[in-house]
Amino acid sequence: MPAISPSQLVTALLDAIEASSHSGALLSPVRQHPRKFAIATPDDQSVSVWVYAWTLTHGGRPSLSNEYRIQMTTVSSPLAMNPNGYTCLLGYEPDLQMFAGFDLSRHQAFTIGSPSVQIDIRTVRKALQDGLAFDRKSNQEIAIGIRPDQLMTYVANATAMHRYGGALQTYNLLERASSMEDIPDDELSELTKPRQRIVQTVRRLARSANFRQQVMHAYGHRCAVTRMQLRLVDAAHILPVGSPGSIDTVRNGLALSPTYHRAYDNGLIYLDDSLTMKINPAKEAQLAALKLDGGIVGFKSSLGKIHLPPDKTQWPNKAFIKKANGFRLIA
Repeated sequence: MPAISPSQLVTALLDAIEASSHSGALLSPVRQHPRKFAIATPDDQSVSVWVYAWTLTHGGRPSLSNEYRIQMTTVSSPLAMNPNGYTCLLGYEPDLQMFAGFDLSRHQAFTIGSPSVQIDIRTVRKALQDGLAFDRKSNQEIAIGIRPDQLMTYVANATAMHRYGGALQTYNLLERASSMEDIPDDELSELTKPRQRIVQTVRRLARSANFRQQVMHAYGHRCAVTRMQLRLVDAAHILPVGSPGSIDTVRNGLALSPTYHRAYDNGLIYLDDSLTMKINPAKEAQLAALKLDGGIVGFKSSLGKIHLPPDKTQWPNKAFIKKANGFRLIA
């Protein structure tokens, strides 16, 4: 496939930032390297990200049918680095709509010309399922397949993944962590503390990503309360993360628009045994007493029987609902 246009590449990056539950704005010209983004995190923090990115295309060698590469054109060595945030080196495969992440520390400086950086395309395809997938080259360099909803996870952890993933033992555990395999504590304890942390981070993020993907797919990317899509929907836990018995399963999940997600987490609304979303009278009275109940009538108008997945085996588990209501002190 020929290289896509700079505007298409920037659009793919912005879409991936959004799919990662962040929001981004391009601050530099579309054709400029690096592309400079201002990104807002889900908790309203601001992050600066510089991206060097090119289309990922076949390497051209018939004997290496799975070798894909980026060709680093129109840049000079050494690549400028972001002094106030993250810098990353990416490829984008438009047919799969997937990314590849490369070790910037190995490719920041290069000889005259347009250097290329490779990845096994099978690693990129594996990331379609796992979110992140790892390709260890013969020189111990790590390249990483990235599903768009995991782009910001990659950006925030790229340095550690590339730095520590080259060691075979760490690489094997990263692969297992991204596939959500169980890793016994005694195996993990054989790693140094920094390597343990990155394996644990990948394992935690893989489970979170899988939960979100399952819930979004089950609910058709549609808010269970408002039935709105518009790519403005979160995967919410019925029984909160960290509470006893909470697990990352679709039956402990709801697709909710951000306002209703926050309202649910704060106990302003709750789900009952009949799968009806209701207002919490105690919280409503509290808001009224503080004169902070503006808009409550319109807010309540969407409540009622929730939109449910077509597959009944994916409907909310009533045991999770009961525990969640007890956790939030709702009778």
